[in-house]
Amino acid sequence: MRHETGPQSADPIAESSRELRIHALHVGDLIDWPTPALIHMRRFAEVRDIPLIMFVITGGAHPIVVDTGGASPGEVADLHGYTFRQTEQQHPDVALMARHIDPLDVRLVVNTHLHWDHCSNNHLFPNARIVVQESEVAYALNPEQPHRKPYEQLGHREPGWLSGRDRFEIVRGDVEIAPGISVIHLPGHSPGSQGVLVSTPSKRFLIAGDCIGSYENWDGDDDVDHLPSGTFTSLPDYMTSFRRIEEIDCTVIPSHDLAVVQEGVFR
Repeated sequence: MRHETGPQSADPIAESSRELRIHALHVGDLIDWPTPALIHMRRFAEVRDIPLIMFVITGGAHPIVVDTGGASPGEVADLHGYTFRQTEQQHPDVALMARHIDPLDVRLVVNTHLHWDHCSNNHLFPNARIVVQESEVAYALNPEQPHRKPYEQLGHREPGWLSGRDRFEIVRGDVEIAPGISVIHLPGHSPGSQGVLVSTPSKRFLIAGDCIGSYENWDGDDDVDHLPSGTFTSLPDYMTSFRRIEEIDCTVIPSHDLAVVQEGVFR
């Protein structure tokens, strides 16, 4: 698979070092999210605010974005019925520019999957190819009825993720997308869910997408080694993906955990 080399990032970290680093950008919060939707069959009476996180990998030839966050609070309320809180500083383009990264310099975006909260801002990166699993695109085009809303297959408008389909780089399974960076197919939450494995000087990190939404999912409890989210298309595939992650020997980075935002940079 050939990848073009675009202009180098203006990120001072990337300019001073060729070492890969992962930056977790806080791009809004879903308010009063039911805990069982994040952690399968646990704490039914509990709700929590969960962050939407856009990741940026710097230190290579150009910045790589992993997941692009959700739509505006108004659109989220209208289309999905959720309360989404986002400050001006949390708009994805503003958050990037605050770190001296111009969205126009991004040449590669990875969508861990095509649920609305992970791909609604693909349009901000017009010069980027968008890496997505073939099985994810196939399912997003024709999901089962209970899964139509996450993919915005609502019948009265085009799904947001389709706006960048002409720039999709379709992959099958595990693929190296840049030196030290690979996508890893992790089906279960959705058929084409994928993580992004990043080798930094200290260790290997896995940006896990919604295969692991919070550290609680990965840590499990007294009954289960790892807990899936409350939303999945195949539980057997999900549990197989957990075992695959164990074999990789990596440090996981969840997709919706406030501790990830607080950590900020993984190196």
